[in-house]
Amino acid sequence: MGIKRYSLIENSSRKREIVLLKAFPCVWGRCSFCDYIHDNSENEDEINASNKEVLAQVTGCCEALQVINSGSCFEIPAASMQMIKDTVVKHHIKQLYFEAYWSYRHRLHEIENFFQVPIIFITGIETFDEHFRNTVLKKGIVFSDVSEVRKYFQSVCLMVGIQGQTKDMIRRDIDILMHNFLHGTINLYVNNTTSIKADLELQQWFREEFAWLKNSEKVDILFDNTDFGVGGPASL
Repeated sequence: MGIKRYSLIENSSRKREIVLLKAFPCVWGRCSFCDYIHDNSENEDEINASNKEVLAQVTGCCEALQVINSGSCFEIPAASMQMIKDTVVKHHIKQLYFEAYWSYRHRLHEIENFFQVPIIFITGIETFDEHFRNTVLKKGIVFSDVSEVRKYFQSVCLMVGIQGQTKDMIRRDIDILMHNFLHGTINLYVNNTTSIKADLELQQWFREEFAWLKNSEKVDILFDNTDFGVGGPASL
């Protein structure tokens, strides 16, 4: 079974279409838990051809579109970005969601200027515990205060249930998310081809302790990394 690249997110207060596009290699590409960078390519024609097929499935039914790729929106080729813009105009999209790695934070205005519609920028912080984020997960994201993140990004992705995480770390992460950001996505970590492993007992505790988050308008919870309806095994 290949990668599914289009879906409709209906079980969320923020109903939206979502597309998983192909792109150039991730600018960072060193996260210890990530094997999804195998979906990247250096063949621009192949990337654009794939993205054209995916974007053709967008209908504009929710007037909101989330664009993700195995990296940052800045790694999507210019031709594909124009296709996204054409799709936005054609289907009267009024809200966009894009993901970007921390190092691109000073360039987000370029995306805003290009699309000229409201954009929620998302970044994968994974955890606000600096040691775990950078020493274990190898994110390469350093900041002194959460206000630095909030200045650029309206939404963050958190990961829950990794061996080495603690309940206190997770409680703190969720508290920071709920009090500082417009929106967030919480991913329960799923074992993959990397050496980073899930802590299933911790995940079960999270499911019970934070069951109330299912009713939150601020948070989407992914119990599996394909719960948004996109993704799947990459072809290596």
